[in-house]
Amino acid sequence: MNTVDAIKDIQQINEIKEYLQSRSPRDYCLFLFGINTGIRISELIHLRVTDVMTENEEIRMYLDSTLYQHPPVYLNTHVREAIMNCINSETLHLNDYLFKSRKTVNAISRQQAYRIINEAAKHAGIEGAIGTHTLRKTFGYHAYRKGIAISLIQKRLQQSTPSETIHYIGLSEEKRTLPIVLDVNL
Repeated sequence: MNTVDAIKDIQQINEIKEYLQSRSPRDYCLFLFGINTGIRISELIHLRVTDVMTENEEIRMYLDSTLYQHPPVYLNTHVREAIMNCINSETLHLNDYLFKSRKTVNAISRQQAYRIINEAAKHAGIEGAIGTHTLRKTFGYHAYRKGIAISLIQKRLQQSTPSETIHYIGLSEEKRTLPIVLDVNL
């Protein structure tokens, strides 16, 4: 099994976002959801609209999931906007898959998710190994860079040890010693 890399360069992430946004609200939402939450692609592609939207047609602040409760999956403003745009542009109903295939009523496949991510990465000029785990690894890498405790990232990625998480997200020895500023700014 080949290992894939996190996308560490913010400019490349932005290029992928621009590319996907111009092509497909669904594909853009898939990428944004993945890099902002870190949930597994198999769980991501099987989300239904009801997992992210209330019956009052409001996007939830947290993913409605029994798999991700500690800590719960927060849906930031950008993700919620992408979800709403995806639902509206694809005219999805509460019981539909959020990442519905264009040909059937089923969710897109892992292979289709891989093709979406890989094509966008190539368009952005990324030469490293890219796959569906790239979304999770990108989430973990940037969460760590922003000061999130490795123990919380470990829980989100559902891994056994902090060292496993550090290895998984591709942190080299020098990057593990980044200064973290704990500033509550009261």
